[in-house]
Amino acid sequence: MEYEKLNKIILKRLKENLPEHLSYHSVMHVKDVIDSVEKIAKSENVNDEDLLLLKTAALFHDTGFLYGSKEHEAKSCEIAEEYLSDHGYSQEQIEKIKGMIMATKIPQTPHNHLEQILADADLDYLGRKDFFVIGDKLFEELSMFGIVNSERDWNLLQEKFLESHHYFTETAINSRNQKKQDNLDIIKTKLKNY
Repeated sequence: MEYEKLNKIILKRLKENLPEHLSYHSVMHVKDVIDSVEKIAKSENVNDEDLLLLKTAALFHDTGFLYGSKEHEAKSCEIAEEYLSDHGYSQEQIEKIKGMIMATKIPQTPHNHLEQILADADLDYLGRKDFFVIGDKLFEELSMFGIVNSERDWNLLQEKFLESHHYFTETAINSRNQKKQDNLDIIKTKLKNY
């Protein structure tokens, strides 16, 4: 599996072709998810082959945004399929990767351990210190699409999202749940003060 080679090709393609108004679904987000997937996978004792499959899925999971946000996960699977067979991935490995990519679709419904790890890595920031910094990028992007129109709308959306979200892996539950709760409490306080 030529992951390193693919990593260069795909990141370059995203850097050059992702629409500029995507302040959240950016190359930075993809790199962040790859980092998170590595940390979670190591903590979850994933073997080397599966770690490579996870990193590959993380690399491709938002490539569908090159063609628009609608059904981008399915488009990401098509793009992955296009590249992977030429870079040493078996059909079975490609199917696993596509399953992981689809597990990032909201609401998340992962069907196995690897899918749970990528789902958790994709939303790792919900339980981190940089939650509000990253959240601002998503607010900017959703405002651009007309999905939210004010900071209050955004905080209501975040409140609902954080309340319904749950992590799947023991690693994410143990390392992210408390901070996610703190972040939710801050949002609730903001909403009270409007």
